Amino acid sequence: MMDSPDLVADIVTDVDEVFLFSPGQSLYDSFRAADERPVVVAPANDVGAESFVELPLSFRDVRDRIRFGVEGAMNAGITRTGETILAVLGVFDDGPDATVRVTVAESMQSGIYDLFVNSRAEPSVIRDVFEVSIELGQKGQKGNPVGALFVVGDAGKTMNNSRPLSYNPFEKSHVHVGDPIVDVMLKEFSRLDGAFVISDSGKIVSSYRYLEPSAEGVDIPKGLGARHMAAAAITRDTNAVAIVLSESDGLVRAFKSGELILKLDPEAY
Repeated sequence: MMDSPDLVADIVTDVDEVFLFSPGQSLYDSFRAADERPVVVAPANDVGAESFVELPLSFRDVRDRIRFGVEGAMNAGITRTGETILAVLGVFDDGPDATVRVTVAESMQSGIYDLFVNSRAEPSVIRDVFEVSIELGQKGQKGNPVGALFVVGDAGKTMNNSRPLSYNPFEKSHVHVGDPIVDVMLKEFSRLDGAFVISDSGKIVSSYRYLEPSAEGVDIPKGLGARHMAAAAITRDTNAVAIVLSESDGLVRAFKSGELILKLDPEAY
């Protein structure tokens, strides 16, 4: 059995990059004082880091958080396949309480970073829709679980690939996701059938839409139903992303280019 000091030494030595996830100023300054140039992964670059990857969601799942940071750094040319990074992050608290040694692999480009940064819709809009979905998954409607489908971006093509199920209450409005009052409306309307269509900039274009893309050739994990199939199919046929709250298992899933990219448990947030 390896001695504890040897194990610690193996974890922290010979790393190519240190990734600090949402660090405080003092932690970042301590690394800079040691002549380190850490990569900061956080919602905002409050510490003035030279190498920074914006984190749109907190990603309670540690693997998703690290994969997002690594993928963003790979996309920016900060790190590359084969390098070793040391991730310093909070697992049980907001402050740093864990270190994870990771070897960067090509497979770490999972599409999570691409989902936010390289989609037609603005990253903040996708984040706002995730937040609505997560809160809806936590609370449901009047204590009961509900399902919901949000199609975000490429709204014109999405509308052409769908039809109305009922009157569209947003037809003449100019409201946007992220507004607290609008988010309450979205949660209320989610109990009814059909998808929400949201523009690149976050404008609510429609609710009650029945999506009509062809499902031929679309492959989704077993156990997922018609709502998830429609989400995958519409993202294959358009440049939209789709965020689905499952009524049956309560999980939030995101689709892009016909593929399942991300799965979140609202109860973990």
